[in-house]
Amino acid sequence: MPSSSPLQNRVGIVTGGARGIGQAIAARLLRDGASVCLWDIDDAALAEACAVLDSPGRVATAKVDVTRADSVEAGVQAAVAAFGKIDLLVNNAGIAGANARLWETTPEEWRRVVEINLNGPFLCCRAVVPQMLRNGYGRIVNIASIAGKEGNPNAAHYSASKAGVIGLTKSLGKELATSNIVVNCITPAVIETDILRQLTQQHVDYMLSKIPMGRFGRKEEAAALVAWLCSEDCSFTTGAVFDLSGGRATY
Repeated sequence: MPSSSPLQNRVGIVTGGARGIGQAIAARLLRDGASVCLWDIDDAALAEACAVLDSPGRVATAKVDVTRADSVEAGVQAAVAAFGKIDLLVNNAGIAGANARLWETTPEEWRRVVEINLNGPFLCCRAVVPQMLRNGYGRIVNIASIAGKEGNPNAAHYSASKAGVIGLTKSLGKELATSNIVVNCITPAVIETDILRQLTQQHVDYMLSKIPMGRFGRKEEAAALVAWLCSEDCSFTTGAVFDLSGGRATY
């Protein structure tokens, strides 16, 4: 690996790394020199992702349920066993949930979305931060959403969970500000991935109508921003929110 690789000798975990934005982020981190441990709930998808990424010796996998503390802890141990340390954590695993007005959303559906989208990053940060503190270095990137800033109708559970991720990012960034560990998040508008299949066409059309550029984002665009936030160049930015919204963001 060329010495100019910005993430050479770094080790990262990407949750929800077997497909979509997660796999694109993993591919970019690998391209920039890192080794990566992919976490996902789907064994078959993990195996397929490894074949696609095609980086023997630099990709490990762990079947992890980010809503369970014991599963997350086992994933951390798997990453350390594979690569000896953890420098980077990208909290990408998430679901959109079913589209419905708040008063028509079941408590079970609300809890499911919040468990994965908000409690998941909490459990992952809780397990990984001690590893980073031990090594005196870390970069954490949380994947939030423009919905967390603006609130999407018929998606209160998703919007609330992503707003929570923004708050988590700001709090943890301050807690770790003097530890050489920075914590930031990105707030994409819609990125073209399989998650769109979970949504009604009406909701997809609504979200597209809000983007001044008139298109959805690409996975590679998200991966490029995350890669910079994972690099040593991102050294005086923490607790920050980076928009990736094609001009939709208004603050």
